[in-house]
Amino acid sequence: MQTNFTADQLRDPDIASSNQVLRTCVHCGFCTATCPTFLLLGDELDSPRGRIYLIKDMLETGRPATEAVVRHVDRCLSCLSCMTTCPSGVNYMHLVDHARTYIENTYQRPFAERVLRGVLGAIIPRPWLFRVALLGARVARPLAGLIPGQTMLAQRLRAMLALAPSSVPGPSAVEKPSIHRAVGVRKARVALLAGCAQQVLSPSINEATIRLLTRLGVEVVVAREAGCCGSLNHHMGHHDAAMSRARANIEAWSKENVDAIIVNASGCGTTIKDYGFMFRDDPLRRKAEAVAALAKDITEFLIGFGYAPTRDKPDLTVAYHAACSLQHGQKVTADPKTLLTRAGFRVVEPAEGHICCGSAGTYNLLQPVIANQLRARKLGNIKATKPDLIAAGNIGCLTQLAGDELPVVHTIELLDWMAGGPKPAVVPCD
Repeated sequence: MQTNFTADQLRDPDIASSNQVLRTCVHCGFCTATCPTFLLLGDELDSPRGRIYLIKDMLETGRPATEAVVRHVDRCLSCLSCMTTCPSGVNYMHLVDHARTYIENTYQRPFAERVLRGVLGAIIPRPWLFRVALLGARVARPLAGLIPGQTMLAQRLRAMLALAPSSVPGPSAVEKPSIHRAVGVRKARVALLAGCAQQVLSPSINEATIRLLTRLGVEVVVAREAGCCGSLNHHMGHHDAAMSRARANIEAWSKENVDAIIVNASGCGTTIKDYGFMFRDDPLRRKAEAVAALAKDITEFLIGFGYAPTRDKPDLTVAYHAACSLQHGQKVTADPKTLLTRAGFRVVEPAEGHICCGSAGTYNLLQPVIANQLRARKLGNIKATKPDLIAAGNIGCLTQLAGDELPVVHTIELLDWMAGGPKPAVVPCD
């Protein structure tokens, strides 16, 4: 794609990076075949190729973002399915992330939306505050049907209450900075991202991760000062907040002598593996690149670490839901299925496994109509495989797909169970 940025514009490192991405695109349109919003809406501007044209025009002219550009960019899930499909290697992720920051810097959203996005960006990354908010939402949940109207604000409020869990687990001991010693001879030492939303919604995921790793001879460090990876702020265009949270993690993990940084929320993993790019013009660059190189999804780490089950083979069929951030963002596709099969489960994959479930960070809160359509489509494809339960590697997907008759569970909880840990509460067997 031909671009027409001026020399002055190209002195901006973000513009220079986006220019390189834009010039990689050859207009082929393969991305439209795997884009969830184009699949649902049929609008070229709600496809990656259409958004690329909008972003190109916005950045080249240097004009403030318009309502139309904001609307179409906001509808993007950042599922990155287009990057898996693209034969030219267009890094759409970096382009749309830059566009979102540009939008936040040049466009004034309606007051209610500014407040909502600010509240989400402030609350979710702080576990203690998120827990308080969920407790409040649980009380208000029965009143969701009383919210009048079909405005976007009303839809968003109803979506937030609908997604609030009926019960909120108490804080887990593994949230605190600590060292969990390996059982027997220590074979490796890793840091674990304790995360933010996940440790509130499902602390059992971190607990299962630590149990399994320590039984395998891995010492697990939950580092002091490490917290939210920054992805929630990053994908809302809140650049400074995202960089601040990422910086804290980089500094915290750089103090630890570890063989890997384990991430069990794939949305976070995609962002952490991109820290090197995010800090490419920052004094922290070398540390950021080192952290990004150490980051591994928990299944990536386990696949080469001798995982083996110790329990009898279960009579259970597991539908594996491939989180977009894992399959498209991190290109981790076979490892989770290989491990689940090794653990003794019958693993099935639904049709359209490359299509997003509609979670996408805060997307199901900010774009509830599209998110609900994608959820229904995903669950329909999953149910067609006739599974006993759904396994996935991302808390957002687990939350999005919950509430139906099929139980959902994190992959690591099933692997921990079959290697000697407790049975996950949702597993439908004795």
